[in-house]
Amino acid sequence: MPGLLIVEDNEDVRRQLRWGLAKEPYDLHLAGSVDEALALQREHAPAVVTLDLGLPPDAEGASEGFRGLAALLDHDPRTKVIVVTGHHDMENALRAIEGGAYDFCQKPADLEMLKVIISRAFFLHGLQGGGAMASASGMASASGGASAPDAVSGAGAGGGKPDDGWQGIVGRCPSMRAVFETVAKVAVTGAPVLVTGESGTGKELVARAIHALGPRCTRTFVAINCGAIPDNLLEAEFFGYEKGAFTGATQRVQGKVEYADGGTLFLDEIGELPANLQVKLLRFLQEKVIQRVGGRKDIAVDARIVAATNRDIQTEIASGRFREDLYYRIGVVPVALPPLRARGDDILLLARHFLESSAGEGTGNIVGFSPAAEQAMLRYAWPGNVRELENKVRRAVIFASGRRIMPDDLGFDETPAKAAAPRPEGSLREARNALERDMVLSALDKCGGNIVQASLAIGVSRPTFYDLLRKHGIEA
Repeated sequence: MPGLLIVEDNEDVRRQLRWGLAKEPYDLHLAGSVDEALALQREHAPAVVTLDLGLPPDAEGASEGFRGLAALLDHDPRTKVIVVTGHHDMENALRAIEGGAYDFCQKPADLEMLKVIISRAFFLHGLQGGGAMASASGMASASGGASAPDAVSGAGAGGGKPDDGWQGIVGRCPSMRAVFETVAKVAVTGAPVLVTGESGTGKELVARAIHALGPRCTRTFVAINCGAIPDNLLEAEFFGYEKGAFTGATQRVQGKVEYADGGTLFLDEIGELPANLQVKLLRFLQEKVIQRVGGRKDIAVDARIVAATNRDIQTEIASGRFREDLYYRIGVVPVALPPLRARGDDILLLARHFLESSAGEGTGNIVGFSPAAEQAMLRYAWPGNVRELENKVRRAVIFASGRRIMPDDLGFDETPAKAAAPRPEGSLREARNALERDMVLSALDKCGGNIVQASLAIGVSRPTFYDLLRKHGIEA
């Protein structure tokens, strides 16, 4: 377990931190002086250190704290040192950052904010080869496991080794590690984030990670699926309504935006938002006030905005379907999630995770995947991404007859092809799109146009199937 070293000369503060951090997922060590801290560093090699700059014999100054900072980093430059400074002592805080400190926290330290800073420090230490991949304490309760509509790559308790993922997201390929690093950096800011990626790649789980790692982690996370609510109900769902605003409005009702005050507002599939709501959302983002439907009073709302879409937002802007000024408001920091087919061995990593989490749904005798099944999974294009993989594994666990899952348990044909298929022309992306379109058309043809049966036939959810129809311009 990674180690955290607290360097603080005030015994009462040490006692409070020991109590407040007791349940966190790291070994806790406490020191009252620089020399004691250096001894503990040599013995335990902590990944992260919080260092009070005002230590004896210079408790009113910062010279001893700076000596400790230099000595800690000299012994192990990978150590993430978080300096603790006086409330108005920005000069020493910036000097410490220039001297190699990872971050700073002002006195009196807010425990929840300190937990967030420590969690980010552990994460970056792990990325840089320090061997300690962080897992923030609040994530499990904040994410609600993998029950959210797009939380399809979630790692529940026991979900893989520490270096198999982060913040409940399973993955270790370079593109996912880049996502982890971006999320860790942006989470502690208030900047709006736009998460892009195909359906089923885990956009909502990333949004929840941003919320859990940020300063609003103890407040509400409110999600709105902009594509799942009828247009005529969207404004009331967003902003609420006053009594008598329309037929059936028998009482005042708060909207989702108002419920997110102080917390995070997640706008899922924002590319589906109709033009009139885009204008009203833009006004809220600019002025931080809303008006309920049927109301005249401005209501101040302070919410962090995280949006997501599976559409090509630049194409939507060029076609006039999405406002460019709204894009600049929500897309300050873009986070692009890779499709599963581009994640290499993460496919098998996720499959094993889902096998472990689904073990109770079958006979309990399954020990793993056959080599043929693993090769089939690596060859498959996964149009439904991680959500489709989870569905296939869960179904295989239920219906598999042997100790190992075979290709046909996953819905793949185990019979080897008699002749190699002709190599398609064009780019790999064009070939994948052509394969997706052919599979969708074939499934519709075999199922007589029945969307539910066709989606089951290719192993994706009904919403994903509709996304594929829209993507390829197919009339259902």
